[in-house]
Amino acid sequence: MSTPEHDTMSPQERRAGISLAAIFALRMLGLFLILPVFAVHAPTVSGGSDLMMVGLAIGAYGLTQAFLQIPFGAASDRFGRKPVIVFGLALFVIGSAVAALADSIGWIIAGRVLQGAGAISAAVTALAADLTRDQHRTKVMAMIGSSIGLVFAASLVVAPLLYAAIGMAGIFWFTAALALAAIWVVVRVVPAAPPVPRATGRFGEVLRDGQLMRLNFGVFVLHLIQTTMWVMVPAALVASGGLPVAEHWKVYLPAVLLSFIAMVPAVILAERRGWMKPIFLAAVGLLVIVQLGLMLFGDGLWPLALWLTLFFVAFNILEATQPSWISKIAPAHAKGTALGVYNTLQSAGLFLGGLLGGWLAQRFGPGSASLACAVLALLWLAAAATMNPPPRRVQAVAPAGEPGTRRA
Repeated sequence: MSTPEHDTMSPQERRAGISLAAIFALRMLGLFLILPVFAVHAPTVSGGSDLMMVGLAIGAYGLTQAFLQIPFGAASDRFGRKPVIVFGLALFVIGSAVAALADSIGWIIAGRVLQGAGAISAAVTALAADLTRDQHRTKVMAMIGSSIGLVFAASLVVAPLLYAAIGMAGIFWFTAALALAAIWVVVRVVPAAPPVPRATGRFGEVLRDGQLMRLNFGVFVLHLIQTTMWVMVPAALVASGGLPVAEHWKVYLPAVLLSFIAMVPAVILAERRGWMKPIFLAAVGLLVIVQLGLMLFGDGLWPLALWLTLFFVAFNILEATQPSWISKIAPAHAKGTALGVYNTLQSAGLFLGGLLGGWLAQRFGPGSASLACAVLALLWLAAAATMNPPPRRVQAVAPAGEPGTRRA
């Protein structure tokens, strides 16, 4: 039986959720800000006329993230969450400085590689799991996921204004300042992390867990679909929707905000009613519908805006529920490792989605990319349907301001 104490997040849980979401937001804003303007800036630097090098500069951080999420997650199990997060953010600051000082596309790529080397997503997510009780974890993951969606939408509006005011070097220096602010939040605002059991080489245990690996496959598909869409949707908004690039935020921002409104009741039902699995499956099913809708009925501004809004609804629900599900079923001694594998496949999906979407759209047309994404989402739906629901644990009543104590 739940009690009022169980239904309400403690002050420490709220502080943890808000501060960790702020860390994600500060870091991701720094990564997102270059996306709307870098292709315009690239020809002004040495080597920037090579489109392959431009694409590498944009996507390089995702590639290094994919390689380093597991080591950073495992390190957070062994050395503690906060030291690993601070180290990763420091690497991000150095990478931003290298890119700000660069006079060639090669040095900008080097800076982006260093930015991506600060692969802290697994450690931050593991810390969020450490600081929250099971019944409130999806809410905290929703805070983090929502912060990423909001800063993405904000970057589409702010980046052209910042570029006009301070240039690309100024944007990179600004991203360095954001990462320094995130370090301050880690040290001064995030609650003290509870001790975690020492990791003892449990990587194989994570890979052999069928439940975890199905969730890992899901996050790979989700982010592959996301980046594949961003290869096609901007061009479609111009060609079919008649909307100039500078005005795309008029579609993106309302879509993101409306999706948050739809996400809130879904997260509440998933947590309070124990409906995690049916809501999860419904969101994956919605991804299938969106991709088929884009393929068959994606012409025109209003249809594109509708499918994009529905995509963000599904995306935000899945971004909240998947890491929560992982944290509930991962072994306590390997939670950071499990989330490292999860974030590695997330980064791989981000990197490969752009390549897949570009290749398919160029060879066979945009509809082929949407069809491929629909097939992948159907495979994910079939895999997820065979999963066991995450455990619902009874919680001991926690003193005010503390996360609570678990009972089996």
